[in-house]
Amino acid sequence: MPIEFPSLPYALNALEPFVSSKTLKHHHGKHHRGYVQKLNSAISGTSYEGMSLEDIIFAAHANSETGIFNNAAQAWNHTFFWSSLSPDGGGEPRGPLADAIEDRFGSAEKFGAEFKAAALAQFGSGWTWLVCSDTGIEILSTSNADTPLLRGSTPLLTLDVWEHAYYLDFQNRRDAYIDAILSNIINWDFAAENFQAGC
Repeated sequence: MPIEFPSLPYALNALEPFVSSKTLKHHHGKHHRGYVQKLNSAISGTSYEGMSLEDIIFAAHANSETGIFNNAAQAWNHTFFWSSLSPDGGGEPRGPLADAIEDRFGSAEKFGAEFKAAALAQFGSGWTWLVCSDTGIEILSTSNADTPLLRGSTPLLTLDVWEHAYYLDFQNRRDAYIDAILSNIINWDFAAENFQAGC
């Protein structure tokens, strides 16, 4: 059974004006779809065929199958990213996650500043994550297709800082892209669900 290319959890224009439908058409419809198509082509007829996406990530990493790992991890990261955004997002976290963020960072505002700094500091392509680990919640940046799953962390939300995520809307202004996401469409409900389930 091939890995399924997932639909977006909202309409193409649902995140406008912060993420345009044009960006989603390219980012989801071409980049994300391309990772899934390349992965399915690479695993056809191999021992990876029939595995879950998560199992492929772990097995390909353990076996140093770089091409399979990169496409599998990018497929997983992107699916998680779409759920980290919501047309009803923005604002501040609530409930137990809000308490954990305040305990760790001092306030939601201080968390936002640290998350933005980490996303800006990520050189080249990659991701910035809020995760839960054995030591509590933390901000983590990963390069290229790397994912917190390999570190035993529970991802709560992520921001894609590859250029293709923002260039059509913001050109080289990564800082404006980060501000737009954090202030308006970050999905705190999704992060809270992940926190409750895995932390």
